[in-house]
Parts: sequence; structure tokens; C-alpha cells
Amino acid sequence: MTDHAADEPGTIGATETSFAIVERLRNDDGATVSELAQTLDRSKSTVHAHLKTLARLGYVVKDDTEYHLGLEFLNLGDAARDRWNLYQVAKQETDALVTDLGELGHVMVEEGGRGVYIYQTRTERAVQTDSHIGTTVDLHATAVGKAYLAHLADDRRAALLDDLDLAELTDSTHTDREELEAELASIREQGFAFNDEERFVGMRAVGAPVLGPDDEVLAAISVSGPTTRMEGERYREEIPEQVTQTARIIGIRATYS
Repeated sequence: MTDHAADEPGTIGATETSFAIVERLRNDDGATVSELAQTLDRSKSTVHAHLKTLARLGYVVKDDTEYHLGLEFLNLGDAARDRWNLYQVAKQETDALVTDLGELGHVMVEEGGRGVYIYQTRTERAVQTDSHIGTTVDLHATAVGKAYLAHLADDRRAALLDDLDLAELTDSTHTDREELEAELASIREQGFAFNDEERFVGMRAVGAPVLGPDDEVLAAISVSGPTTRMEGERYREEIPEQVTQTARIIGIRATYS
């Protein structure tokens, strides 16, 4: 988010400030007026006015001297997620898959050129990473993101790749576009994607696209776990088969239910 609306004609600075405050409260799990003013380079009076407005609307709450996000955001989050008709189906099927495999599962959709997790589920033994519902996904460095990219129409995939920052997250991350496109071609052919320690060292994942009518990509799902459990035939054959089958069922149910 830009710090000053004047840098972008047609934007409203006050709105940007309010959302900058909201994002800071999310990232820091709460903050005082002084902390927000310093972090966002705004005056205390400006920050306080925004907080007072947000509190009146129920979007922030004050606990002693700290402000936190309010539960009103739950209504917005549910409404945004429910716009994706496949959510309930994807939740049920991904829960069943993760229960069977005993790992961490994600459902991702793309909006505005970004991959976003709309659902996450895990078992007790699953290794939790920094991801959560609402996390923006590195499309080039995740199994779920690569599975999605690989199955897009050529022009849409090219447009997304043009805008992607192929940042190096680990030594295994694809940072070369030609190498990434070559892998995407293989993923398209086999129907699933691997993430072999490309986002986190010690973690692997398998992802597959959720396809609708005419093979339109609706979403993608993935299962991830530590390399100590995601290895050998289980990682290369068994999990891909289960993830792909679950993605196929989600696509069918989302289309015809």
C-alpha cells in the first residue's frame, strides 16, 4: 500500500490511512496510538481520529492503551469468501483429504493477480507455517500456486507471469522465468505440482488445480508437510494421486451442485 495518495491520482489518502492502520494492527497483533503514528509516519491526532472512527463502526476495539481488530471484520471475511461458490465443497473435501494424510491443507483462489488462501485445515501433527486464511501466496514458489498457473489459458498465464516478482525465498525457488515456464508445462501435462523446499527449507507440498467447465481453473488445493514425511513414493506418487482426485471431485461438485 502506498503511503501517500498524492502519489497516485484518483486515490483517497484518508482511506489509505485507515487501511494502513488496519493492516498494521493485524501484523502487530495490536498497537498503541503512538506506535501506529511512528510506524506509519502520521501524526498522533490523525491516527487517533481514524481509530475513533473505526472503533465506532466496530472494526477496531480498544483494550487499555492498545487497539486491536474488531470482530466486525468476520462479517466481511465471510461475505468475501462466500462469493466463491466452491468454498463449502472445497472445505468438506479438503478436510477429508487432510484427515486421511495427516498434514496441512490449503485452498487457494486468484483475485486481482494474487493467490489468496480462502481455507486452511490441519491435523494435530501437521507442521504450521506462517500461512493462514487470507495469506497472499507466492505463485511461483508454492505447489498450489504453480498448479494454478500451469492450467491457466496461455494469455492469462503470461500476463500473471509478467507481473510476478520471482523472488528467491530459498535456494530451491525458481527465479528464472524460462525455467519456471518449463516446469509449468510439465505440471500441465501431469496434472499436479510439487513444491520441494521452494518456500520453506524442510517443507514440501503437492498441489492440483480445481477445474470447472471447459477446464477453466476455479482454484487450486495443496497438501504440505515436512520433508521427513513427504518423501519417496508417498511424496511422488501416493499424495499426488489423492490430491489430484480431491481437486477433481471439488471441481465436479462445485460445477453441478
